[in-house]
Amino acid sequence: MPGPPPGCPNPLFTRWLQEWRDQAAERGRPRSQRAYERALSSLRKYPLPLRSGREARILQYFGEHICRQLDEQLEKQHSAQEGTALTGQQAPEGIAAGDIPGLEPALCSTGADPCQGQRLKKKQPGSRQRARGNAPSPRSAAYAVLMALYQDSTNPHTRGYLTKPELQRAAQPLCDKSFSLPDPGSKNTAWSAVSSLIRKELVLKTNIPARYSLTEAGLALAQELVASEEPKDKDANSPAADTGELRVLPEEGDGDEQCSGSASPESSCAEPRAALFKAQFVFRPGQFDVILCVDVIETTGGPTSRKQDLVSELQRHHVPFSIRKLHIGDFLWVARERVSPFAGERQPTSAQELVLDYVVERKRMPDLCSSIIDGRFREQKFRLRQCGLSHPIYLVEDLDSAQHLSLPEKTLQQAMTNTQVVDGFFVKRTRDIRESAAYLTLMTRHLAKLYGDKTLLSCTKEELECERPLQPSAGSCRLLTFAEFNEGSVKNKAQTVSEVFARQLMQISGISGEKAAAVLERYKTPASLLAAYATCPTPRGQEQLLSNIKCGKLQRNLGPALSKTLAQLYCTRGPLP
Repeated sequence: MPGPPPGCPNPLFTRWLQEWRDQAAERGRPRSQRAYERALSSLRKYPLPLRSGREARILQYFGEHICRQLDEQLEKQHSAQEGTALTGQQAPEGIAAGDIPGLEPALCSTGADPCQGQRLKKKQPGSRQRARGNAPSPRSAAYAVLMALYQDSTNPHTRGYLTKPELQRAAQPLCDKSFSLPDPGSKNTAWSAVSSLIRKELVLKTNIPARYSLTEAGLALAQELVASEEPKDKDANSPAADTGELRVLPEEGDGDEQCSGSASPESSCAEPRAALFKAQFVFRPGQFDVILCVDVIETTGGPTSRKQDLVSELQRHHVPFSIRKLHIGDFLWVARERVSPFAGERQPTSAQELVLDYVVERKRMPDLCSSIIDGRFREQKFRLRQCGLSHPIYLVEDLDSAQHLSLPEKTLQQAMTNTQVVDGFFVKRTRDIRESAAYLTLMTRHLAKLYGDKTLLSCTKEELECERPLQPSAGSCRLLTFAEFNEGSVKNKAQTVSEVFARQLMQISGISGEKAAAVLERYKTPASLLAAYATCPTPRGQEQLLSNIKCGKLQRNLGPALSKTLAQLYCTRGPLP
């Protein structure tokens, strides 16, 4: 078996993953073989050395099982080489000096840089006492962050990290201080503790948007905190009492009835991840008001009289509204917490807000015409579909002006029909700004009635996609916080390869956002699509590869024509004919 290539920053991990992959192949375990192969491919792309399997959690396809395997193998390697390091002997044949965790330069006969490759920090006798000496107090912000990340790390369905909104939501029940609202007389929230944990190398921050995970030291400290809280006389196998405190999920393979305990990396818990979701905060009936949010662009710039007419009409109809910067849509509605000022405060504390499941994109006919011509219309529909709200509305205004535009009226009418029938958007047509304001007024009153008797639970976008109700259920519904919704809708934020791939596909005539999403369900990146094309034995097979992909609510095939177009685009070398 070939070893790691020269200059590989993680030669031990590469070698072990190759061995485990080959062993899985020999034992007839194709799923395990594929899991190791994917992890190996991800590791080869990572340019920096990793000190432990725990650190490898930031890489794609490195789950809890593989990371634990790597750490256990490192422990064995260290034990095997401990005597060698102490006596100054050379490393065994086939293992470079940089491969041996803990070897100092003076002990390395090859002269290799001891910082290359994986290392295992030898546990010192006093490490446990030092960890406890730095331990944060229960219910503090630092404690809540460490416990939330530890709880996620023990979940068999973990991705190996939490985003900022997810971490705030998970840590809030464990902390007495708010992660989103500052204390009276202070500008800092509990979130400021994260910076301190990062400086102390207990928490690792990676990627854009940020991803947070525990370092090896942070994991050790979290385990100390959990161990110190366990009652000494309590049976280790008895179920934890439902006290509202942190419930540590069992690790894979510990005999829990809900998990298989299989050693294969693809093994997973039968319990759906949605069952582990927990709302950061809850609005009960009577504790919130429904507020219309108006994008600041709708009230500034352009014809001043028209902008002020909208505000005047909303005020005349006594609509509660708030003007703010919206990164997507022109109007939406939030459920705002009712808060009263504390004693001595002039203004009440900032209220929590949840975004209701409706968003409005307003288009005057000249705007609609220009957006169709320059391609923005399709992109806006795609962004609205991906924003996390399931009821997007197009408000088309000034229908009478269609006779004076550069596109024929028939083309504009067809575009609006396609938006409603094909794309699944609701299209509302109005004659002028006053009629638009009247529609927004009716919608505000309707939503206040629709959600007024419901219990509203905060959730992340990931949770919303897992279990989205098309309408609020009989008693409750899950909603995004306004902060997470607006932050996630920033147009120029860092994009994933899949998002760029979707935009690329939508530049092809005939590929709508719905069809692009269907292609992405099967092929997440251009590389995966090209790999699929490479397996086709003939050019005709390439042309037919995507023809049977199901698209839209009616689950119609993508069709041979578009499939052939895509094959020509991605398989033709040089200029297209």
